[in-house]
Amino acid sequence: MNLEEARRRLVESLVAEGIIRSERVKNAALKVKREDFVPESERRYAYEDMPLSIGYGQTISAPHMVFLMDELLDLKEGMLVYEIGTGSGYHAATIAEIMGEGRVITTEIVKELAIFAWRNLSRAGYSDRVAVIACDGVKLRLREKPDRILVTAAAPDVPYPLLDLLKDGGKMVIPVGVFPQKLLVVEKRGGEIARRYVTDVAFVPLRGEWGFDKKRR
Repeated sequence: MNLEEARRRLVESLVAEGIIRSERVKNAALKVKREDFVPESERRYAYEDMPLSIGYGQTISAPHMVFLMDELLDLKEGMLVYEIGTGSGYHAATIAEIMGEGRVITTEIVKELAIFAWRNLSRAGYSDRVAVIACDGVKLRLREKPDRILVTAAAPDVPYPLLDLLKDGGKMVIPVGVFPQKLLVVEKRGGEIARRYVTDVAFVPLRGEWGFDKKRR
């Protein structure tokens, strides 16, 4: 089976399982080539529904988790989306594809992976819609509050700076805690914060000042 056929079959199975529910997410899943965002040694496994190593102790999430999170973000055209944990750039590419017109700012604390992701995104044609920054994403200060925030590593709890950064009426999708981690949808309305548990998950731990390797302020 070639990779294009494997991609189509994977998407069909995720639709049948109810993971992919919207046409926009389905179309992005069919269009963005996961094999272009993994090391050469992992390309043959690109459409296995499992995480794959991308080096430096990090992984590209399993496809079902990428598209579950995309659905939970409830993406619309013209939004500004802020991602913490670029990894290979694949998740950012799917978000850009779903929105069509919109902007993605994504941060990666491992400089080498930020470079890897930028090259992947550039080759795939998303460099005009996705900006990659090598830094501790929780600490970065943006000039504009994002409509959506996606965190692709598990934090001890929802970082306060991200709650402050999120636009009123916005949503954040984030895994928190230790195994089994909890995937949460966090909504901010009128200054009030609501958290909704979705499912148990397994992500690499968040690094940096608000991660597990540092004490929070």
